[in-house]
Amino acid sequence: MPEGDSVFRLAARLRPHVSGRSIVSGELRSGAAAGTSLAGWMIAGLETHGKHLITWLEPGFALHTHLLMQGSWTVTRAGRSVPTRVNRAVRVRAELDGGATLWGIDMPVVEMLRAGDVARVLGHLGPDPLRTDWEAAEAVRRLDVRPDRSFVAALLDQRNIAGLGNLWVNELAFLSGVHPFDPVGTADLAVLVDRAARALRLSASVPGMYQVTTGSARRGSAHWVTGRAGKPCLRCGTPIVVRAEGPGDPGRRRTWWCPSCQPRKS
Repeated sequence: MPEGDSVFRLAARLRPHVSGRSIVSGELRSGAAAGTSLAGWMIAGLETHGKHLITWLEPGFALHTHLLMQGSWTVTRAGRSVPTRVNRAVRVRAELDGGATLWGIDMPVVEMLRAGDVARVLGHLGPDPLRTDWEAAEAVRRLDVRPDRSFVAALLDQRNIAGLGNLWVNELAFLSGVHPFDPVGTADLAVLVDRAARALRLSASVPGMYQVTTGSARRGSAHWVTGRAGKPCLRCGTPIVVRAEGPGDPGRRRTWWCPSCQPRKS
């Protein structure tokens, strides 16, 4: 599943192609507003909050999308289209002045909003380290409301910190020396929040460091625990263990940890 840094990088890639462009034809093909024509609007800008992307449309509207597990955005040059097999999954099409076309593909969440409603719709989200309104103290406060909650559950809850997904939560548990199913209060929350913010910012902005948590981008050594079940811990050599996703988990999340570096304390 794309995490906050993924969506932040996506917005950065799209901006040079779409920001300030007028839509000459296009439509929504999903959501409650399916069938709405996009012709006549201008793409005023792109904004992210956690894993959510807001495409501001002038005058006075915004397109709210969430990629979940499978969604994507792409831009094709003038005269080009997406392949026929992909076209069936298109949820948003916007042909821009100049000829390029923006395509939203296989996105489960496609929502047209009045600009004034965006803050309300996303109001449940916690602070996002990649936004200018980031408040570390507020993130600490929210986590400390339920310090007995498991580390992974607390950090995956977007109401506490927006943008952390399964990869980052597993890696942060390792870096904090906390068993993923021990209470989040086991960690120093101020240190944890600072570490999470620095990690997301590094991943979102530094070339070659996208979702690298060990400092090494070499294949097989970019992560401490995620995806490394049965392999030796890069710190102590103990085999990494994994717990499979729970039944019915829509995120299909797995949890990895090192039994030696992250001993169970509760």
